[in-house]
Amino acid sequence: MSVIPAALATATSLGGAGALAGSVLPYRMRGAVVGVLTAGVGVSGGAAGVAALGGDRWTAVFPGVLPLAGTHLAVDALAGLFMAVAGAVVTAVAVYGIGYTAGHGPHALASRTAQAVLPLFALTLVLVPVAASVSTFLLLWELMALASLLLVLAEHRERASVRQAGVWYAVMTHLGLVLLLAGFALFAAQAGGETFATLRAGEPAVSPEVRGLVFVLVAAAFASKAGAVPLHAWLPRAHPEAPSPVSALMSAAMVNLGIYGLVRTGLDLLGGGPAWWWLGLITVGGASAVYGILQAAMASDLKRLLAYSTSENMGLVLIGVGASGLFAAYGDEPLAALALAAALLHVVNHAAFKALLFCAAGSVLRATGVRDLDQLGGLRPRMPATAGLFALAALGAVALPPGNGFISEWLLLQSLIHGLDVPGVAMAVVLPLSVALIALSAGIAAAVFVKALGVGFFARPRSEKAASAEEAHFLMLAGMGLLGAACVALALVPGLLGDGLDRAVGATGLPGSGAVSGGGLQVRLADVSATLSPLWVVAALTAAMGVAVGLPRLYQRRRRRVNARLWDCGGGAPSPRMAYTATSFAEPLQRVFDDVLAPEQDVDVTPVRESAYLVERVRFQHRVPDRIEHRLYEPVLRALAGTGRAARRLANGSVHLYLGYGFVGLVVLLLALAVGW
Repeated sequence: MSVIPAALATATSLGGAGALAGSVLPYRMRGAVVGVLTAGVGVSGGAAGVAALGGDRWTAVFPGVLPLAGTHLAVDALAGLFMAVAGAVVTAVAVYGIGYTAGHGPHALASRTAQAVLPLFALTLVLVPVAASVSTFLLLWELMALASLLLVLAEHRERASVRQAGVWYAVMTHLGLVLLLAGFALFAAQAGGETFATLRAGEPAVSPEVRGLVFVLVAAAFASKAGAVPLHAWLPRAHPEAPSPVSALMSAAMVNLGIYGLVRTGLDLLGGGPAWWWLGLITVGGASAVYGILQAAMASDLKRLLAYSTSENMGLVLIGVGASGLFAAYGDEPLAALALAAALLHVVNHAAFKALLFCAAGSVLRATGVRDLDQLGGLRPRMPATAGLFALAALGAVALPPGNGFISEWLLLQSLIHGLDVPGVAMAVVLPLSVALIALSAGIAAAVFVKALGVGFFARPRSEKAASAEEAHFLMLAGMGLLGAACVALALVPGLLGDGLDRAVGATGLPGSGAVSGGGLQVRLADVSATLSPLWVVAALTAAMGVAVGLPRLYQRRRRRVNARLWDCGGGAPSPRMAYTATSFAEPLQRVFDDVLAPEQDVDVTPVRESAYLVERVRFQHRVPDRIEHRLYEPVLRALAGTGRAARRLANGSVHLYLGYGFVGLVVLLLALAVGW
């Protein structure tokens, strides 16, 4: 008997109970009760996902049962993977959130509205992959969008930037909904029904032109939700401004559902497609990876840096999904399965380390009230556990061994490199460029997190708030500890996910069996001559570090040590003003990529009143704006604002003018009816 329906029913009940508790309980009880119930949602939803990854399947139709009339639900291994990831993230972040709302007095996240919406948001993250019809999917998708919007706006009374971020997010997410509605409506009309089973069965009867249009529409919507360039503008605004537990849920769980939608629609419902679909997706992924990590390198806001890092990692996943579709279009299904397995594994790895990074950033923000790296520093001795967990997550984000991000990027590179054997001009051009872009993004990512860790945690304190910081609440550390344990497990024994990944890949119609295996301790590629043992990699690195550190210490023991003050050239002890800031650390990278980033600077010289030759003040401003937002979105927004101002003249309060509008409209309608008749 399947455990999935019971787990989903439990998750739904706990989500409803959490929303009720957040609405009625007093402040002192609200955070803890809602946190426990939200964690229950995560555990139940994750259990359903794990069961599906283990081979369990479940479908349900509610034809006339209110309020579920017309609802179609189904859980397979692909849905189970995203449910398990969302459930794990929700569980850890809910534990963290209890301490976040209780550790330092009242907080906007502890308000009745936020606490009532939080468990519902967690529930939608688990339920979106369960939808098995267009109407059910769009309903759950919109509930997820509205719940996350309300949580982004939790601190709207404190900062105007929160309200601005909310507007951007609302507009972008609902434009995506319009694209989804148009694409799925067209697909359903051509296939003869709106259930996913009907869409699969009717797909062969849909013309290639309609299939291509459907893919473009839904891919744009799902790529926007994943934060892909150039539809990423909402992400670096909304994620930093949301409360940190919400930021973790959005970056580690919600953006994954954009990837789920792409895989489910492009590879499953549409059954794959021509090469141009996937070449476009690889192009978007490569641009997102490089542009996102470049913007992260320029950011001095810690949470904004992490938000752009999310865009980079989703770009890597899009490269994997695009490569999978491209290999399938050329008939190489084993490589297609490997590329998709790498993309899905990176979804799992990214969820673990990005949730931990945002939670650690939230701990810093709660302890200091600051998220500007230029005002932080010196946090390692004051917040040692938070600093260590941030470093663990950063190791995964830079894709270096023994970080958990290394194995998924290694698998992705293996699929791309071995794809060069597939004949075709597109393969010969696109795959080497993709490998180069992945390598470039990994190199820049290393610089980004060296900056974040070194300037934020290891430098001297640059403000009183940083100097007086204290370690996070023990429940915040407990939630981060769960995420840290997940990062370590994924880094050391990623092969344990092999069977589940195979089933998830197989749910799309690809030959998932044997694509990735190894019994947990090794990763063997059945159709590619490559083997990797993460445990041996860790052992080798540990031994090398032991030799590098131990030999100099043994040598120093033989020499007499004399402690003396170093000569400082008369400059005195170094101060925080002498250390690198986040801005100065990133300047060499900015100079290399000036043509891409297009930095702006302004020098304003103010002379004294008595003489134009004597300078009273010099003001220097330097910023690196988001070039895509600056060149693409701002002109559109200015045009819309101008249109709105011009439209005001049409509504000047004159009744005679309004009657004239009515008369003209009536005449036009009568003429149209006469011509049509």
